Amino acid sequence: MAKPKKTPRPKAQTPKGFADYFGKDVTERAEMLRAIAGVYHRYGFDALESSAVETVEALGKFLPDVDRPNDGVFAWQEEDGDWLALRYDMTAPLARVYAQHRNDLPSPYRRYTMGPVWRNEKPGPGRFRQFYQCDADTVGSASMAADAEICAMLSDTLEAVGIARGDYVIRINNRKVLNGVMEVAGLAGDDKEAERGIVLRAIDKLDRLGPDGVHALLGAGRKDESGDFTDGAGLGDAQADIVMGFMEAKRDTGAATVARLRELVSGSDVGSKGVDELEEIAALLDAAGYGPDRIIIDPSVVRGLGYYTGPVYEAELTFEVKDEKGRPRNFGSVAGGGRYDDLVKRFTGQEVPATGISIGVDRLLAALRATGRSGAEAAGPVVVTVMDRDRMADYQAMVAELRQAGIRAEVYLGNPKNFGNQLKYADKRGSPIAIIEGGDEKERGVVQIKDLILGAKIAETATHDEWKDRPSQFEVPRDQMLAKVREILDQ
Repeated sequence: MAKPKKTPRPKAQTPKGFADYFGKDVTERAEMLRAIAGVYHRYGFDALESSAVETVEALGKFLPDVDRPNDGVFAWQEEDGDWLALRYDMTAPLARVYAQHRNDLPSPYRRYTMGPVWRNEKPGPGRFRQFYQCDADTVGSASMAADAEICAMLSDTLEAVGIARGDYVIRINNRKVLNGVMEVAGLAGDDKEAERGIVLRAIDKLDRLGPDGVHALLGAGRKDESGDFTDGAGLGDAQADIVMGFMEAKRDTGAATVARLRELVSGSDVGSKGVDELEEIAALLDAAGYGPDRIIIDPSVVRGLGYYTGPVYEAELTFEVKDEKGRPRNFGSVAGGGRYDDLVKRFTGQEVPATGISIGVDRLLAALRATGRSGAEAAGPVVVTVMDRDRMADYQAMVAELRQAGIRAEVYLGNPKNFGNQLKYADKRGSPIAIIEGGDEKERGVVQIKDLILGAKIAETATHDEWKDRPSQFEVPRDQMLAKVREILDQ
């Protein structure tokens, strides 16, 4: 009789596009999110935690195919036939929450939310299928004061987490200005929808292709380095020049930029309204003390113009970092947002104005690490070593005293037979202190306190004589243990 096949052991590996985060990473992120939440709370925004799972119908952008929604979401079908999906951003759930609870919520409703989102996309270097977002939105206000406030709050947030003034800039643009430019260029009307879509996609590639590449896509098309050809919008030179003029309209001052935009949209009501909105936002920010050293009007901000309905904003970090090949480059964008007045309408049938910002949490945290500004590395716990298995109650009493004093501490719970392994454990945990109380110390009413941080420094640099003059281990009376531990931790 053949032996049954053994079930193969599962592979201990993270799924593609996902990552595990350990103590330091989790602590740094939590500290940064706490600082961000403090700013949002100070601005009067309320926290919201919505479900990680939404109906595909509520997400809206993705619809079921034969087997499952296949465009960017992780989705599954319930027994009753309904499709559910993990949220792919924080904005679509907000629209559903507001539409569902609008009679119980204040208007305007100001909320912030933080948490993971999921994208069913091809993973790559630095591109994960699960990542954190941190959003703040105002729903129910058409006032440009709401947009100005979001930009001011974003500025305060970047500084609160450690990005110095001068190392970032928040750029503001307006979709209505682009609509006006399209109108002036002869691209208004339903019959020009296809051309407008190509134009939007083209200008969204400005950072990657540069002005010449975008200009080619506005015209007949562009051939890339591999020889592939992308059809363009088919605009004439005069039309393309108008669109390019919009992206290159930034001048030395905000007033000069606004004046140039007003020239470009002359004759377009919607374009003029967009320029008025930019002018109003700039005036509100200036009155609040947010000048061009922090926030500027910049028509080259084009990301998301196909989605937003009015002002758009992007936070860019301007300091240099090294790429994977050691070349210097600007760090780039860490947050973006804008006004989206059509999203809630899907549920209510009525237009509900809304504006908000989304911070790429992992991007911002990477920026802080790249410049050594994260500063949230958690110190390991004080480790109480075990010299006598039968005296575990004494050691637990010792660690309880430390914890009640607000000090992070633990008793070594591994095999205590080899004392060297206990100290190796403490080193691996990043512990600042090890406490030792053997039978002799217990009898004499003392404990040994080993300063592991100082000990490591001495081991690296000190001579033998210096090592004797600068001890890293102290014997203190048991009733003075807490005071000595505090003294070392405060150094």
